[in-house]
Amino acid sequence: MIKYLESHVHGLPEWAQQWGVALIAGTLGAVGAYLLHALLFRILRRIAEHSASLSDDMVVRRIARPTRWSFVVLGIVVAARQAPALMEFWDSISGFVMPVLMGWSAVAIVRSFVDAMTLRADITVEDNRDARRRRTRLAIVSRILTFVIVFNTIALILMAIPGVAKVGATLMASAGLAALAVGAAAQPALKALIAGFQMALTEPISIDDVVIIDGEWGRIEEIRTTYVVVALWDQRRLVVPTTRFLEETFQNWTKTSSQLIGTVMLYLDHAADVGRIREEYTRQIQGHRLWDKRAQILQVTDCRDETLEIRLLMSAKDGPTLFDLRCEIREGVMDWIRREMPEALARRRTLQVAPMELGGTPSMLEAIGGAAAGAGPTA
Repeated sequence: MIKYLESHVHGLPEWAQQWGVALIAGTLGAVGAYLLHALLFRILRRIAEHSASLSDDMVVRRIARPTRWSFVVLGIVVAARQAPALMEFWDSISGFVMPVLMGWSAVAIVRSFVDAMTLRADITVEDNRDARRRRTRLAIVSRILTFVIVFNTIALILMAIPGVAKVGATLMASAGLAALAVGAAAQPALKALIAGFQMALTEPISIDDVVIIDGEWGRIEEIRTTYVVVALWDQRRLVVPTTRFLEETFQNWTKTSSQLIGTVMLYLDHAADVGRIREEYTRQIQGHRLWDKRAQILQVTDCRDETLEIRLLMSAKDGPTLFDLRCEIREGVMDWIRREMPEALARRRTLQVAPMELGGTPSMLEAIGGAAAGAGPTA
């Protein structure tokens, strides 16, 4: 092919002949490689479409673009072996192009497999603890691998620049103090990277976990290398550094299971008929659509000066459901007490005492008696 091209461009200056042959050869190589890639991926898409799984479709779609450009570059390289001018040009840019293509392809492969594995971890089911843990690991590992690939790609590109490579070697040979300064400056980034690895290994939180942090209730929406996004109940987003989940205390309501047990506290009068209240609570909870039938009990947990503390224990399949269940049971039981047992509502009592029972001077007794006459029982 090169001989044929050279025979049709003779008569031109030598440099024009060389670059004309190089341009035509490179174009033919790139077009041929592009067509080969299109044919290959058309076959792969057909195979993926006839597959029952969606994972292979995601992998093929993810790697299509980086592999297309890799094929084009490969075609140009093959053509450059026969065209000296094209080979010389390729040698001058290969140090930049090849690291970029390799890094792009590596990131695409990592993300395609992560997406395929994430698709298999369905968190829409009721018992989704294992799926959420798997998604958390995949998200953290994906971001860490992407960071490592990008970092190495940039390092390879810089190594291809002679001036930068020499400066870097000089600095590393003579930079004791500079190394300390760089290390101190990079400490937050390294700490965050290590925290990301530790999060993936220890799993203090997972995607969709229900947590309470800084007094806020929410779900883990996104876990990144340096921070975690918590979706709060009122649609706000709380952005928390990753290290806080490793170094400080927080509540994780779904660490081992999404099922939870909650309480409703009632403060009633000492004269309240606890037995009747227990019967009514049992009737309401057993007929409630949100109760998961695991826990249900009424107990008198404290007796104070003016009230009885009654605790209603109940369970639900997850945090939001439990919150709604507690609110509705509290409303229902208090409404029943107001209608059927108003004497159980907490009240404050005062005792009227006869003045002669107190003793003291006549003027004092008269003043006390007048004050007591104006007082009476209050609710």
